[in-house]
Amino acid sequence: MWTRTSDGSPARIIPDACIDLMWYDDALVVAGPNTAAFESRSARGALVAGVRFAPGMAPAVLQVPAHALRDERVPLAELWAPAEVARLEERVAAASDDLPGELEAVALDAALLAPTVDTIVAEVARRARADERVETIAAAVGLSPRQLQRRALDAFGYGPKLLARIFRLRRALDLARRGTGLAEVAARCGYADQAHLADDVSALTGTTMTGLGLARRQPPAGESIGAKRSTAFPSGSSTLA
Repeated sequence: MWTRTSDGSPARIIPDACIDLMWYDDALVVAGPNTAAFESRSARGALVAGVRFAPGMAPAVLQVPAHALRDERVPLAELWAPAEVARLEERVAAASDDLPGELEAVALDAALLAPTVDTIVAEVARRARADERVETIAAAVGLSPRQLQRRALDAFGYGPKLLARIFRLRRALDLARRGTGLAEVAARCGYADQAHLADDVSALTGTTMTGLGLARRQPPAGESIGAKRSTAFPSGSSTLA
């Protein structure tokens, strides 16, 4: 669960392979997995809440393949029966004192009715996080590379290669936020060198580590390293906020 009250400044949304069910402007909206970062802005004081699904988990609950939501923000009423969504929206709106909790309850109710998630999905995610090669993952889960591509698109919205790149980028950003030097970040995350890391950051975030406020430096007195950073929210989670 997450909530965000906008301060009116833009927030950079970085891909993370997640899908979110959001409450925005008195409506339920699904934020799909992003392939690249973008900036979002909203009026000061605007409140948004969301349920973030772990990578690969949302399609079974939402009853839609992840690739159909890629780089999209879709009203839930376009995915489910409008009358049912209207009922759910009334339910969430009535819970103004615990909006996040009611939104979570809506997601849990849907999850109880959803089919069991294919065990292959979790294994593909685990191996992609370990940055395994596509051929290695396919062999491990008993699929051909082409079959794996189709299954990954349905579950994550990405093929396994891009999924692994996004997971690797998130690891790199987490290390950089802790003050790790960029050369060490590159080595620990499996990049060929610091230039390779810089290229991937640029491709997936649209800026640099310095632009994200994550290049290690000696901070002025009273300022901590990594204090200026991109949004911690997942892909799409504050897109409409």
